[in-house]
Amino acid sequence: MSRHITPLKALGQHFLKEEAIADRIAQSLSKGQNTKVLEIGPGTGILTSALIRSGITDLYCIEVDDRSVEYLKQHFPALSKRILLADFLQTDLSFMGQEPFRVIGNFPYNISSQILFRVLDHYRQVTELVGMFQKEVAVRVASGPGNRDYGILSVLLQAYYDIEYLFTVPPAAFDPPPKVDSGVIRMVLKENPGPGCDPVKFKTVVKTAFNQRRKTLRNSIRSLATQGTDHLPFMTLRPEALDHHQFTLLTLALFPESHLPAE
Repeated sequence: MSRHITPLKALGQHFLKEEAIADRIAQSLSKGQNTKVLEIGPGTGILTSALIRSGITDLYCIEVDDRSVEYLKQHFPALSKRILLADFLQTDLSFMGQEPFRVIGNFPYNISSQILFRVLDHYRQVTELVGMFQKEVAVRVASGPGNRDYGILSVLLQAYYDIEYLFTVPPAAFDPPPKVDSGVIRMVLKENPGPGCDPVKFKTVVKTAFNQRRKTLRNSIRSLATQGTDHLPFMTLRPEALDHHQFTLLTLALFPESHLPAE
């Protein structure tokens, strides 16, 4: 397939050009599921082609670049009515219906974290994500406690999804080549997703703790008060030492009324 769309820096476009890598990304989706798949930012359609080759039949695409949408509709006429010209971050996702769906894409570096937070907002529907990010972001999302890359995004996402770092993609695989490596991750919705407490309070506690990540928890959450936390054995540790379950215990200690039953 010939591709004649000039990547736009303003949109953070780096078009993947290696079909073997596109196939590997497409095949990273869990097998045996018949749910809809939403591709974010298909660009010139190399991953779209790979998804079709892999057997995905219920495929939707959302793309903010009108040049790409025109190109995709010409080259994938069977998908024409399922290619939406819109911004994923701003669009009502009701066009995907009410049933579960999966998300995949080569995500622009400049909005990748925002895409993840949007997916988190719709976790009840988004059962899986396979995405390519700047490697630094991919590593951060998949990192566990005790790792210097572990942070707010890690904790919040890992409360809802099981996350795995799959593989690294070099700059030469793109047009134009970015200045850094990319990384592909897979996120699969947990059987009982969520922190088991008020998610807003949970997010507040996590963000407050990591805003002063070099301090012990007792000091980093002082602005929330520490009354009721004396029984917790990890208050002398730094935030990066805690997994999402421990952050749930901390949230419940600070806000006893925030307890929620597991979903």
